[in-house]
Amino acid sequence: MDHESIGLYPLHRCKTIHLVRHAQGIHNVAGEKDHSAYSSEDYFDAHLTPLGWQQVDNLRNHVLATQLLNKVELVIVSPLLRTIQTAVGAFGGEEDTNGAGATPLMVANAGNSDRPAISSLNSPPFLAVELCRETMGDHPCDRRRSVTEYKALFPAIDFSIIETDKDVLWKPSPRESLEEVAARGVEFIKWIWTRKEKEIAIVSHSGFLHGLLSSFGKDCCDDLKKELSKHFSNCELRSMVIVDKGNLGTDSADTTNYPGKVPQGLDNPSG
Repeated sequence: MDHESIGLYPLHRCKTIHLVRHAQGIHNVAGEKDHSAYSSEDYFDAHLTPLGWQQVDNLRNHVLATQLLNKVELVIVSPLLRTIQTAVGAFGGEEDTNGAGATPLMVANAGNSDRPAISSLNSPPFLAVELCRETMGDHPCDRRRSVTEYKALFPAIDFSIIETDKDVLWKPSPRESLEEVAARGVEFIKWIWTRKEKEIAIVSHSGFLHGLLSSFGKDCCDDLKKELSKHFSNCELRSMVIVDKGNLGTDSADTTNYPGKVPQGLDNPSG
């Protein structure tokens, strides 16, 4: 094996991100039958289908079985119904049966879910971020509701960094280009690097994730490039590592490095 195909970096220059595409939404079912359905107002801010919720349950079982839920320090979510439902179902607390002192991540039946409330008890914090929204424009399924409406449905999610209550980013036309989505993806990754958390789950969309990943991997072999550029299935999770190979100036503290100083006396240089 050529050593140049292997990278070695200090851990404090790395972050682990778990990228997730939302589960099946009602717009996915309609759009697969007839692509013009994506332009229909009937699917404004589309919610998950019953099959979508089954996919969420399967992902939930996976993140529990792999101990991933214990490692994730923050869940970042695109502020649309289908992504929020996927995020709270997969990474939230247990079903909230008696409201045991924790603010619910999701109230019962939020977004026609026919699901019980989900507690925030023992769950990582959730942060809604507009930068990881789906490709903007043309498709009403990608237009969001007001933050006020979401807060009523998902009380424990932090919407504080969203600047406007109403959706001012989505326009009927033109639709955002792949290059624009890719640039937004790079901006998003740079913003992720400024966060203090080392392990972050991100629940987003097929178009955005494809655009984001298409901006990276230029220094990889063809197989890796192909792996990065593959479109996500509904509720698919892929784990990646971000490495700061330059000096972005937001070095996150490494909790595992140890300086090795002896309390008294000098280190012996011979050993």
